Amino acid sequence: MSPKPPVHYGDYLQLPKILDAQTLESAKRGAAAHDEMLFIVIHQTYELWFKQILHEIDSVRDLLSAKPVPSTSFSTIVARLQRVTEIQKILVDQIRVIETMTTLDFLDFRDDLIPASGFQSLQFRLIETALGVTSAHRMEVEKQFFMSRLKPEHRQMLADAEARPSLFTLLEGWLERMPFAQFDDWDFWSQYAQKVQEMLARDTKSIEGNPNLDERVRMMELANLKTTRETFLTLLDARRWEEARAQGKVRLSQRATLNAIFIQLYRDWPAMQAPKQLLTLTVEMDQQMTTWRWRHAIMVQRILGTKIGTGGSAGSDYLKNTTERNRVFTDLFNLSTFLIPRAEIPALPDFLQFEMGFSYEGL
Repeated sequence: MSPKPPVHYGDYLQLPKILDAQTLESAKRGAAAHDEMLFIVIHQTYELWFKQILHEIDSVRDLLSAKPVPSTSFSTIVARLQRVTEIQKILVDQIRVIETMTTLDFLDFRDDLIPASGFQSLQFRLIETALGVTSAHRMEVEKQFFMSRLKPEHRQMLADAEARPSLFTLLEGWLERMPFAQFDDWDFWSQYAQKVQEMLARDTKSIEGNPNLDERVRMMELANLKTTRETFLTLLDARRWEEARAQGKVRLSQRATLNAIFIQLYRDWPAMQAPKQLLTLTVEMDQQMTTWRWRHAIMVQRILGTKIGTGGSAGSDYLKNTTERNRVFTDLFNLSTFLIPRAEIPALPDFLQFEMGFSYEGL
Protein backbone atom coordinates (compact mmCIF):
# COMPACT_ATOMS: atom_id res chain seq x y z
CA MET A 1 0.00 0.00 0.00
CA SER A 2 1.50 3.30 -1.09
CA PRO A 3 1.87 5.99 1.57
CA LYS A 4 -0.73 8.74 1.67
CA PRO A 5 0.59 11.84 -0.08
CA PRO A 6 1.17 14.86 2.16
CA VAL A 7 -1.63 17.39 2.56
CA HIS A 8 -0.48 20.94 1.94
CA TYR A 9 -2.21 23.93 3.50
CA GLY A 10 -2.91 25.76 0.23
CA ASP A 11 -4.11 22.62 -1.54
CA TYR A 12 -6.38 21.55 1.34
CA LEU A 13 -8.05 24.98 1.43
CA GLN A 14 -7.99 25.28 -2.37
CA LEU A 15 -6.48 28.72 -1.96
CA PRO A 16 -5.54 29.21 -5.62
CA LYS A 17 -9.23 28.82 -6.52
CA ILE A 18 -10.44 31.08 -3.69
CA LEU A 19 -7.81 33.81 -4.09
CA ASP A 20 -8.35 33.95 -7.84
CA ALA A 21 -12.11 34.44 -7.46
CA GLN A 22 -12.08 38.26 -7.23
CA THR A 23 -12.76 39.53 -10.74
CA LEU A 24 -13.29 43.30 -10.76
CA GLU A 25 -16.01 44.38 -13.16
CA SER A 26 -14.65 47.93 -13.16
CA ALA A 27 -11.32 46.68 -14.56
CA LYS A 28 -13.10 45.49 -17.71
CA ARG A 29 -13.75 49.08 -18.77
CA GLY A 30 -10.39 50.56 -17.84
CA ALA A 31 -8.73 51.40 -14.52
CA ALA A 32 -10.03 49.21 -11.70
CA ALA A 33 -11.95 50.87 -8.86
CA HIS A 34 -9.85 50.31 -5.74
CA ASP A 35 -12.74 49.56 -3.34
CA GLU A 36 -14.37 46.97 -5.58
CA MET A 37 -11.88 44.41 -4.21
CA LEU A 38 -13.12 45.08 -0.67
CA PHE A 39 -16.73 44.85 -1.85
CA ILE A 40 -16.18 41.45 -3.44
CA VAL A 41 -14.17 40.00 -0.53
CA ILE A 42 -16.77 41.14 2.01
CA HIS A 43 -19.61 39.48 0.13
CA GLN A 44 -17.68 36.30 -0.58
CA THR A 45 -16.89 36.08 3.12
CA TYR A 46 -20.58 36.51 3.92
CA GLU A 47 -21.46 33.65 1.58
CA LEU A 48 -18.90 31.37 3.23
CA TRP A 49 -20.35 32.13 6.65
CA PHE A 50 -23.87 31.62 5.26
CA LYS A 51 -22.78 28.16 4.12
CA GLN A 52 -21.60 27.34 7.65
CA ILE A 53 -24.81 28.68 9.22
CA LEU A 54 -26.89 26.48 6.90
CA HIS A 55 -24.68 23.52 7.81
CA GLU A 56 -25.37 24.07 11.52
CA ILE A 57 -29.10 24.83 11.23
CA ASP A 58 -29.72 21.83 8.97
CA SER A 59 -28.02 19.56 11.51
CA VAL A 60 -30.17 21.04 14.30
CA ARG A 61 -33.29 20.43 12.23
CA ASP A 62 -32.24 16.82 11.72
CA LEU A 63 -31.87 16.36 15.47
CA LEU A 64 -35.18 18.05 16.28
CA SER A 65 -36.97 15.88 13.72
CA ALA A 66 -36.75 12.88 16.05
CA LYS A 67 -39.92 12.05 18.01
CA PRO A 68 -39.13 12.18 20.84
CA VAL A 69 -35.93 14.19 20.73
CA PRO A 70 -33.36 12.22 22.82
CA SER A 71 -32.14 14.13 25.85
CA THR A 72 -28.58 13.36 24.73
CA SER A 73 -29.15 15.49 21.61
CA PHE A 74 -29.65 18.74 23.48
CA SER A 75 -26.01 19.46 24.23
CA THR A 76 -25.26 19.14 20.50
CA ILE A 77 -28.25 21.29 19.53
CA VAL A 78 -27.29 23.99 22.02
CA ALA A 79 -23.63 23.96 20.96
CA ARG A 80 -24.49 24.33 17.28
CA LEU A 81 -27.01 27.11 17.80
CA GLN A 82 -24.47 28.89 19.97
CA ARG A 83 -21.98 28.59 17.12
CA VAL A 84 -24.53 30.16 14.76
CA THR A 85 -25.02 33.15 17.07
CA GLU A 86 -21.25 33.67 17.31
CA ILE A 87 -20.99 33.64 13.51
CA GLN A 88 -23.84 36.14 13.32
CA LYS A 89 -21.95 38.51 15.61
CA ILE A 90 -19.04 38.37 13.16
CA LEU A 91 -21.44 39.17 10.30
CA VAL A 92 -22.70 42.22 12.17
CA ASP A 93 -19.16 43.39 12.99
CA GLN A 94 -18.13 42.89 9.37
CA ILE A 95 -20.40 45.80 8.41
CA ARG A 96 -17.87 48.07 10.14
CA VAL A 97 -15.31 47.05 7.53
CA ILE A 98 -17.51 47.82 4.54
CA GLU A 99 -18.43 51.16 6.12
CA THR A 100 -14.83 52.25 5.53
CA MET A 101 -15.94 52.56 1.90
CA THR A 102 -17.40 56.00 1.20
CA THR A 103 -20.23 56.89 -1.17
CA LEU A 104 -17.82 58.16 -3.82
CA ASP A 105 -15.73 54.99 -3.48
CA PHE A 106 -18.84 52.91 -4.18
CA LEU A 107 -20.02 55.07 -7.05
CA ASP A 108 -16.72 54.35 -8.80
CA PHE A 109 -18.04 50.87 -9.64
CA ARG A 110 -21.71 50.68 -8.61
CA ASP A 111 -23.13 50.85 -12.13
CA ASP A 112 -20.94 47.92 -13.15
CA LEU A 113 -22.93 45.68 -10.78
CA ILE A 114 -26.46 46.26 -12.12
CA PRO A 115 -28.67 44.19 -11.85
CA ALA A 116 -26.75 42.09 -9.30
CA SER A 117 -27.88 42.63 -5.70
CA GLY A 118 -27.24 41.16 -2.29
CA PHE A 119 -30.94 40.45 -1.93
CA GLN A 120 -30.47 37.83 -4.66
CA SER A 121 -28.29 35.74 -2.32
CA LEU A 122 -29.71 32.23 -2.55
CA GLN A 123 -27.98 31.10 0.63
CA PHE A 124 -29.43 33.97 2.65
CA ARG A 125 -32.92 33.02 1.42
CA LEU A 126 -32.21 29.41 2.32
CA ILE A 127 -31.25 30.49 5.85
CA GLU A 128 -34.46 32.48 6.18
CA THR A 129 -36.47 29.51 4.92
CA ALA A 130 -34.65 27.10 7.23
CA LEU A 131 -35.53 29.32 10.19
CA GLY A 132 -39.19 29.66 9.19
CA VAL A 133 -39.70 32.63 6.89
CA THR A 134 -42.46 31.60 4.46
CA SER A 135 -43.65 33.03 1.16
CA ALA A 136 -46.50 34.68 3.04
CA HIS A 137 -43.97 36.69 5.07
CA ARG A 138 -42.08 38.01 2.07
CA MET A 139 -42.74 41.39 0.52
CA GLU A 140 -43.92 41.47 -3.10
CA VAL A 141 -40.64 43.05 -4.19
CA GLU A 142 -38.81 40.01 -2.84
CA LYS A 143 -40.99 37.60 -4.78
CA GLN A 144 -40.91 39.59 -8.03
CA PHE A 145 -37.27 40.67 -8.20
CA PHE A 146 -35.62 37.80 -6.39
CA MET A 147 -37.45 34.86 -7.95
CA SER A 148 -37.27 36.29 -11.46
CA ARG A 149 -33.48 36.52 -11.23
CA LEU A 150 -32.91 32.99 -9.95
CA LYS A 151 -31.69 30.23 -12.20
CA PRO A 152 -34.27 27.41 -12.61
CA GLU A 153 -32.16 25.02 -10.54
CA HIS A 154 -31.92 27.60 -7.74
CA ARG A 155 -35.67 28.15 -7.77
CA GLN A 156 -36.04 24.41 -7.35
CA MET A 157 -33.57 24.43 -4.45
CA LEU A 158 -35.62 27.10 -2.69
CA ALA A 159 -38.87 25.23 -3.35
CA ASP A 160 -37.34 22.05 -1.91
CA ALA A 161 -36.16 23.99 1.15
CA GLU A 162 -39.65 25.41 1.72
CA ALA A 163 -41.12 21.90 1.57
CA ARG A 164 -38.91 20.75 4.44
CA PRO A 165 -40.03 21.48 8.04
CA SER A 166 -38.40 24.69 9.25
CA LEU A 167 -36.74 25.21 12.61
CA PHE A 168 -39.87 27.11 13.66
CA THR A 169 -42.14 24.17 12.77
CA LEU A 170 -39.90 21.62 14.47
CA LEU A 171 -39.50 23.74 17.60
CA GLU A 172 -43.26 24.27 17.78
CA GLY A 173 -43.88 20.51 17.50
CA TRP A 174 -41.29 19.77 20.18
CA LEU A 175 -42.84 22.33 22.54
CA GLU A 176 -46.31 20.90 21.97
CA ARG A 177 -45.09 17.45 23.05
CA MET A 178 -43.67 18.65 26.38
CA PRO A 179 -45.50 16.57 29.05
CA PHE A 180 -45.01 18.44 32.32
CA ALA A 181 -47.74 21.09 32.55
CA GLN A 182 -50.90 18.98 32.85
CA PHE A 183 -51.75 15.69 34.58
CA ASP A 184 -55.01 14.11 35.70
CA ASP A 185 -54.53 15.28 39.28
CA TRP A 186 -52.53 18.48 38.67
CA ASP A 187 -53.14 21.30 36.22
CA PHE A 188 -50.50 24.00 36.25
CA TRP A 189 -52.52 26.36 34.08
CA SER A 190 -55.50 26.63 36.40
CA GLN A 191 -53.11 27.57 39.21
CA TYR A 192 -51.21 29.94 36.91
CA ALA A 193 -54.48 31.65 35.86
CA GLN A 194 -55.35 32.21 39.52
CA LYS A 195 -51.93 33.74 40.22
CA VAL A 196 -52.29 36.02 37.18
CA GLN A 197 -55.69 37.25 38.38
CA GLU A 198 -54.24 37.98 41.82
CA MET A 199 -51.30 39.83 40.24
CA LEU A 200 -53.56 41.93 38.02
CA ALA A 201 -55.88 42.70 40.95
CA ARG A 202 -52.88 43.95 42.97
CA ASP A 203 -51.74 46.08 40.04
CA THR A 204 -55.21 47.58 39.68
CA LYS A 205 -55.38 48.39 43.38
CA SER A 206 -51.89 49.90 43.27
CA ILE A 207 -52.76 52.21 40.37
CA GLU A 208 -56.13 53.23 41.78
CA GLY A 209 -54.69 53.95 45.22
CA ASN A 210 -51.52 55.77 44.14
CA PRO A 211 -51.82 59.37 45.41
CA ASN A 212 -48.90 60.50 43.19
CA LEU A 213 -50.78 59.91 39.93
CA ASP A 214 -52.92 62.61 38.40
CA GLU A 215 -56.21 61.45 36.93
CA ARG A 216 -55.03 61.52 33.31
CA VAL A 217 -52.01 59.31 34.04
CA ARG A 218 -54.12 57.03 36.25
CA MET A 219 -56.62 56.43 33.44
CA MET A 220 -53.81 55.79 30.97
CA GLU A 221 -52.19 53.18 33.24
CA LEU A 222 -55.54 51.49 33.89
CA ALA A 223 -56.12 51.32 30.14
CA ASN A 224 -52.71 49.73 29.66
CA LEU A 225 -53.49 47.25 32.43
CA LYS A 226 -56.76 46.38 30.69
CA THR A 227 -54.77 45.57 27.54
CA THR A 228 -52.47 43.34 29.60
CA ARG A 229 -55.49 41.55 31.06
CA GLU A 230 -56.86 40.95 27.56
CA THR A 231 -53.47 39.52 26.52
CA PHE A 232 -53.57 37.02 29.38
CA LEU A 233 -57.18 36.11 28.57
CA THR A 234 -56.16 35.39 24.99
CA LEU A 235 -53.28 33.20 26.15
CA LEU A 236 -55.53 31.05 28.31
CA ASP A 237 -58.46 30.78 25.89
CA ALA A 238 -57.93 28.39 22.95
CA ARG A 239 -60.60 30.04 20.78
CA ARG A 240 -59.25 33.55 21.28
CA TRP A 241 -55.70 32.36 20.65
CA GLU A 242 -56.67 30.77 17.34
CA GLU A 243 -58.39 34.00 16.33
CA ALA A 244 -55.18 35.88 17.12
CA ARG A 245 -53.21 33.38 15.00
CA ALA A 246 -55.60 33.79 12.10
CA GLN A 247 -55.10 37.57 12.32
CA GLY A 248 -51.31 37.17 12.31
CA LYS A 249 -50.92 38.57 15.83
CA VAL A 250 -49.21 35.38 17.04
CA ARG A 251 -47.69 32.45 15.18
CA LEU A 252 -46.91 29.72 17.72
CA SER A 253 -49.76 27.41 18.71
CA GLN A 254 -51.33 27.97 22.10
CA ARG A 255 -50.03 24.67 23.47
CA ALA A 256 -46.48 25.41 22.31
CA THR A 257 -46.64 28.89 23.82
CA LEU A 258 -47.97 27.63 27.15
CA ASN A 259 -45.24 25.01 27.38
CA ALA A 260 -42.58 27.58 26.49
CA ILE A 261 -43.84 29.70 29.39
CA PHE A 262 -43.64 26.66 31.66
CA ILE A 263 -40.00 26.15 30.64
CA GLN A 264 -39.21 29.78 31.41
CA LEU A 265 -40.89 29.69 34.81
CA TYR A 266 -39.26 26.43 35.92
CA ARG A 267 -35.93 27.03 34.20
CA ASP A 268 -33.92 26.20 37.35
CA TRP A 269 -35.10 22.58 37.46
CA PRO A 270 -32.57 20.19 35.84
CA ALA A 271 -35.04 18.87 33.26
CA MET A 272 -35.78 22.41 32.07
CA GLN A 273 -32.23 23.76 31.81
CA ALA A 274 -31.41 22.39 28.35
CA PRO A 275 -34.84 23.39 26.95
CA LYS A 276 -34.34 26.87 28.43
CA GLN A 277 -30.96 27.11 26.68
CA LEU A 278 -32.59 26.06 23.40
CA LEU A 279 -35.24 28.79 23.67
CA THR A 280 -32.66 31.39 24.73
CA LEU A 281 -30.37 30.63 21.79
CA THR A 282 -33.28 30.62 19.35
CA VAL A 283 -34.21 34.11 20.54
CA GLU A 284 -30.56 35.17 20.36
CA MET A 285 -30.28 33.86 16.80
CA ASP A 286 -33.40 35.77 15.73
CA GLN A 287 -32.13 38.88 17.50
CA GLN A 288 -28.75 38.69 15.77
CA MET A 289 -30.48 38.26 12.41
CA THR A 290 -32.62 41.34 13.12
CA THR A 291 -29.56 43.29 14.28
CA TRP A 292 -27.71 42.39 11.08
CA ARG A 293 -30.67 43.44 8.92
CA TRP A 294 -30.92 46.79 10.70
CA ARG A 295 -27.19 47.51 10.62
CA HIS A 296 -27.13 46.55 6.93
CA ALA A 297 -30.06 48.87 6.19
CA ILE A 298 -28.41 51.78 8.01
CA MET A 299 -25.13 51.11 6.20
CA VAL A 300 -26.92 51.14 2.83
CA GLN A 301 -28.66 54.40 3.73
CA ARG A 302 -25.34 55.89 4.80
CA ILE A 303 -23.68 55.00 1.49
CA LEU A 304 -26.62 55.28 -0.95
CA GLY A 305 -29.03 57.66 0.76
CA THR A 306 -32.47 57.08 -0.79
CA LYS A 307 -31.19 55.68 -4.10
CA ILE A 308 -32.76 52.44 -5.33
CA GLY A 309 -30.76 49.24 -4.91
CA THR A 310 -28.74 47.78 -7.77
CA GLY A 311 -31.27 44.94 -7.98
CA GLY A 312 -34.22 47.32 -8.37
CA SER A 313 -35.44 47.34 -4.76
CA ALA A 314 -36.25 50.48 -2.81
CA GLY A 315 -32.80 50.37 -1.22
CA SER A 316 -32.55 51.12 2.47
CA ASP A 317 -36.35 51.50 2.86
CA TYR A 318 -36.86 47.96 1.59
CA LEU A 319 -34.19 46.64 3.95
CA LYS A 320 -35.71 48.44 6.94
CA ASN A 321 -39.13 46.96 6.15
CA THR A 322 -37.77 43.41 6.10
CA THR A 323 -36.09 43.95 9.48
CA GLU A 324 -39.37 43.45 11.36
CA ARG A 325 -41.40 41.67 8.71
CA ASN A 326 -39.07 38.67 8.42
CA ARG A 327 -38.55 38.01 12.10
CA VAL A 328 -39.48 34.41 12.89
CA PHE A 329 -39.51 33.89 16.65
CA THR A 330 -41.31 37.02 17.87
CA ASP A 331 -43.59 34.88 20.05
CA LEU A 332 -40.57 33.68 22.03
CA PHE A 333 -39.46 37.28 22.54
CA ASN A 334 -42.91 38.07 23.90
CA LEU A 335 -42.90 35.28 26.49
CA SER A 336 -41.70 37.78 29.08
CA THR A 337 -45.19 39.30 28.88
CA PHE A 338 -46.57 36.21 30.60
CA LEU A 339 -43.98 35.60 33.30
CA ILE A 340 -44.94 36.12 36.92
CA PRO A 341 -42.72 36.78 39.98
CA ARG A 342 -40.80 33.77 41.32
CA ALA A 343 -42.66 33.97 44.62
CA GLU A 344 -45.96 33.51 42.75
CA ILE A 345 -44.95 30.47 40.68
CA PRO A 346 -47.08 27.44 41.74
CA ALA A 347 -45.15 24.76 43.61
CA LEU A 348 -44.61 21.51 41.73
CA PRO A 349 -46.23 18.37 43.20
CA ASP A 350 -43.82 15.82 44.65
CA PHE A 351 -44.08 13.35 41.77
CA LEU A 352 -43.21 16.07 39.26
CA GLN A 353 -40.32 17.33 41.34
CA PHE A 354 -38.90 13.82 41.12
CA GLU A 355 -39.42 13.72 37.33
CA MET A 356 -37.78 17.11 36.79
CA GLY A 357 -34.90 16.67 39.26
CA PHE A 358 -31.77 14.53 39.29
CA SER A 359 -32.27 10.99 40.57
CA TYR A 360 -29.05 11.27 42.61
CA GLU A 361 -29.50 14.82 43.86
CA GLY A 362 -27.45 15.48 46.99
CA LEU A 363 -24.54 13.18 46.18
